[in-house]
Amino acid sequence: MAAVADNLGEAAVANGNNNLVVETSNSESKEFNVQKLVDMFTKLNPLAKEFFPSYYHQNPTKTDDSNQAPVNKQGNENYSNRRRRNNYNQGKRKLNGKAFRAERDDSIKRTVYVSDIDQTITEEQLAGLFSNCGQVVDCRVCGDPHSVLRFAFVEFADEEGARAALNLGGTMLGFYPVRVLPSKTAILPVNPTFLPRSEDEREMCTRTVYCTNIDKKVSQAEVKNFFESTCGEVICLRLLGDNVHSTRIAFVEFVMAESAIVALNCSGMVLGTQPIRVSPSKTPVRPRVTRPTSR
Repeated sequence: MAAVADNLGEAAVANGNNNLVVETSNSESKEFNVQKLVDMFTKLNPLAKEFFPSYYHQNPTKTDDSNQAPVNKQGNENYSNRRRRNNYNQGKRKLNGKAFRAERDDSIKRTVYVSDIDQTITEEQLAGLFSNCGQVVDCRVCGDPHSVLRFAFVEFADEEGARAALNLGGTMLGFYPVRVLPSKTAILPVNPTFLPRSEDEREMCTRTVYCTNIDKKVSQAEVKNFFESTCGEVICLRLLGDNVHSTRIAFVEFVMAESAIVALNCSGMVLGTQPIRVSPSKTPVRPRVTRPTSR
């Protein structure tokens, strides 16, 4: 309250009519009623250092260059830091989004769409056809539910390879001439940890198909029976799904590679209530690792 004392001087006793007589150091008298005194107090700064306990000023860690309360100051610092962090993260997210779109657009320019592919043609054979145009980064053959023929996406290391690949339209591959067009989409990358790590796993991929758009009401046993009755004996089947997507996917490994080729013709067949899509698998079906339970 030192600020009040400095401004008002030494206070005297008030008279009985709600009036307060204040004597200044110059012995000059001034009369203040109660309402004026209240108005004066409301103009004081509650964050001024005079209103803090004495122990706060004795704190050696406290600097004298701020009159703000420690709680408010800390709150303001946290708020400022949080704003800075949020602004930085938002900028980073925007940058990542721009970088992702730029990378995707670049991938599209380096990719061609190939259709009318004979069902007997493997991804290795298709990539071999386009290897003369440039370095093939990825090749993805997909089953077409509306045709016995298949389509594929071939990605090159540069745009020159993709432009040269357009000249191969009409080339006989198997029993059909392929069509080659610029792609409108990029190839979705595969997690490298899922790719085959040995010759045995690469051989497993030749016997495995990737099936999508599976009705959620269809059980794993029903999926296995569907492929075994149509294509051949199934060694392993992995049925996956989540609460986000309306359908599920499956990896089906057969005993024979020929069965996997036959399974590609199942694209468009109805399993449950949905027409499924079947493509060659890029990844083998690895056995699940069971972790020992802790006691």
